[in-house]
Amino acid sequence: MNMHKIVGLAVDMGYRYERMKQQAAAYRTDEVLKPNITIYLSDAYLAGRQKENPQLTLEQCEYIWTGTIFYDALVNFDGFVLHASAVMVDGKAYLFSAPSGTGKSTHTSLWLKHFGDRARILNDDKPAIRVTESGIRVYGTPWSGKTDLNINAEAKLGGICFLERAQKNHIEEISKGEAIVRIMNQTLRPSEEKEMSQLLDTLDKVISGTHIYKMGCTISEEAAEMAYEKMNRDD
Repeated sequence: MNMHKIVGLAVDMGYRYERMKQQAAAYRTDEVLKPNITIYLSDAYLAGRQKENPQLTLEQCEYIWTGTIFYDALVNFDGFVLHASAVMVDGKAYLFSAPSGTGKSTHTSLWLKHFGDRARILNDDKPAIRVTESGIRVYGTPWSGKTDLNINAEAKLGGICFLERAQKNHIEEISKGEAIVRIMNQTLRPSEEKEMSQLLDTLDKVISGTHIYKMGCTISEEAAEMAYEKMNRDD
């Protein structure tokens, strides 16, 4: 076994290439655990994925599809992965989601600048959210898009915000109906009916227990301060 602790789960995962090895290093554990999730991709499987995606190397295929299999399995443990940049401040995680290229990573980098040592990037592309006995938690995962910006840590979910480009900073809370549409557009949807039902149940719990916003913002520390002041609440 090649055991890891990822989002509080025991994950037995094998890999051949350096990218996945480096990304997973912080999640390795010597504990003897019964795996919740097992991920081993055969040479034939990786070759098949590369044939379908000739622009990718085998190393890239391994990194992408170990993540995809993990995301699919996570649904069965009251969790899902959101395409977002997650920044952690004072024990709470704030997630900023948007289509690629909108500026979510740029925005969370402003939190690092504004809050200094109080802030850390939990995951810059694919943080995981789970409903647990101790509440709704956000976790770093080894899969963080094109960067290596992730840490093996967890925090209470402080809020989710969907970013839009704007010339003036503004933020407002959105309805549950709008929230579920936006979240579904930024997560992977299971192909099986049972798993989709489980995902929808988890989303309902997260949306009911979390304040969710949309924000138009400039590239400024003022935007980070505004978002924090609005989202940092205990109710």
